Amino acid sequence: MASRLHAIQHHSVTIDAPLALDSGQALPSVTIAFQSYGTLAADKSNAVLICHALTGDQYVASDHPATGKPGWWARMVGPGKPVDTDLYFVICANVLGSCMGSSGPATPDAATGAPLGMQFPVITIGDMVRAQAMLLDHLGIARLHAVIGGSMGGMQALAWASAWPERLASAIVIASAARHSAQNIAFHEVGRQAIMADPDWQDGQYYGSDRAPTKGLAVARMAAHITYLSEAGLTEKFGRRLQGREAKTFGFDADFQVESYLRYQGLAFTDRFDANAYLYITRAMDYFDLAEPHDGRLAGAFAGAKDVRFTLVSFDTDWLYPTAESRRIVQALQSVGAAASFVELSAPFGHDSFLLDVPALDRLVAGALKNGG
Repeated sequence: MASRLHAIQHHSVTIDAPLALDSGQALPSVTIAFQSYGTLAADKSNAVLICHALTGDQYVASDHPATGKPGWWARMVGPGKPVDTDLYFVICANVLGSCMGSSGPATPDAATGAPLGMQFPVITIGDMVRAQAMLLDHLGIARLHAVIGGSMGGMQALAWASAWPERLASAIVIASAARHSAQNIAFHEVGRQAIMADPDWQDGQYYGSDRAPTKGLAVARMAAHITYLSEAGLTEKFGRRLQGREAKTFGFDADFQVESYLRYQGLAFTDRFDANAYLYITRAMDYFDLAEPHDGRLAGAFAGAKDVRFTLVSFDTDWLYPTAESRRIVQALQSVGAAASFVELSAPFGHDSFLLDVPALDRLVAGALKNGG
């Protein structure tokens, strides 16, 4: 798993400048892998940054190099689509700490050449956004027409609006939150413990080995995947139907369709993701709290963002980042006089609704981009 995944070649830039991290440490240089679509206008006014979620990557509208599957938002990004690449220059960067070409645990140590593993410093959402800003500086893009993100991508969009409001005209935040709840942290901790309990984890130094913690990573993905779905959606899709049999086995094989589905999701995930990256990114999400540096006042995070136009979207079946989280953000924005529109959409897919076919979301994103500049 590790050797094949990290042998993939990605389009990337290495910026030989230090990146100061929230932990107090620093990276001496940063490699950022990214994909771009469309053409940058002569005045560079049409750049749109798409921020991916926890298990996403830069291949937003391109076939994935490890799986061959279409990009995770291919229905949303492209010529004539809601994020219209005939109009906008779209950039999607692999986040810092991830496993698709950007600096992370698999990055070689400059002194030894061996992958850093757990010697890579713990990073935050803020660190991810600072790395993206370095990429935009490298590309000569001073200001974004919009930044868009769902889930963890929405956290990045919020962090952008808080840290560099002067660098964006609009922010589109979908199915996200301004902080992680205790429940969110708890689910992530189950996943991290599953990975670290796998004997093949080897304290994170499994790169180059013929063993990798695929079982632990698969269990982590199974647990997380449940949080991305809705109870009604699971019931409709699977119910208590048996998988490929007419009677229970009275054993511990996958008797139920939902068990078989989760096992498939877990195993398939190990073909395209790195266990250490999962540890680092989930920790970054758990540390995220926009209000914390402002004495717990979320409005303080947006004090400088009065000129940014915000669009927030939630889904009625999303219990991971429920509508109340989006309303909290909207109230904070309104309290500082920022322009903010908000809608809760009805969809049966739970948190994953932002990735799936919800035509109302397509219309909202297209409209927000058109009106945001």
